[in-house]
Amino acid sequence: MSISINPETDALVAVDVQYDFCPGGNLAVPDGHQVVPVINALAKKIPHVVMTQDWHPAGHASFASSYDGKAPFETVDLDYGVQVLWPDHCVQGTNGAAFHADLDLPNAEMIVRKGFRPGIDSYSAFYENDKTTHTGLAGYLRERGITRLFMTGLATDFCVYYSAEDGRKEGFDVILVEDACRAIDLDGSLEAAMSAMQAAGVKICHWDDVG
Repeated sequence: MSISINPETDALVAVDVQYDFCPGGNLAVPDGHQVVPVINALAKKIPHVVMTQDWHPAGHASFASSYDGKAPFETVDLDYGVQVLWPDHCVQGTNGAAFHADLDLPNAEMIVRKGFRPGIDSYSAFYENDKTTHTGLAGYLRERGITRLFMTGLATDFCVYYSAEDGRKEGFDVILVEDACRAIDLDGSLEAAMSAMQAAGVKICHWDDVG
């Protein structure tokens, strides 16, 4: 598979490449740091780049520590549905919320911060988890004339997956760059996410397919 870049209408989306999702972080994705050189290489091929950044206030509703007797990876029912509880991560202003220092994306044109509303978690680059609160990314991309997105980052089966699926719902062509992502794989979540993305029309490629 060979994919030619259209410099006018293609964009690279780098999802949550932050220290808390890398080895040693509070919600580390196995080998998460390995996406960094691949994303850097892709950014040299794709001139338009968007980054997303998990940006939680302390005491966020998605943190297990916000509930008595709850442990990470248990669930609670919130107004918008079932919420997985996570270790405290990507708290605003902490080192864990910072982008990985080796991430080299000087051509990034927009940073989308998500999850900053205390009562709503946010996996997708397009919507908060209530599925109705927009981040504004879709409108930004449309106004810029972007029609195709190359999805990368952390984690394949959560924030990348939801971003890819919602990108399709918003009418964009979406390509998952599989080796520019890493997964948590919580109880089979990676296989389920890959199947759901393909069913939604997300195409799958590797970074060296992109020319």
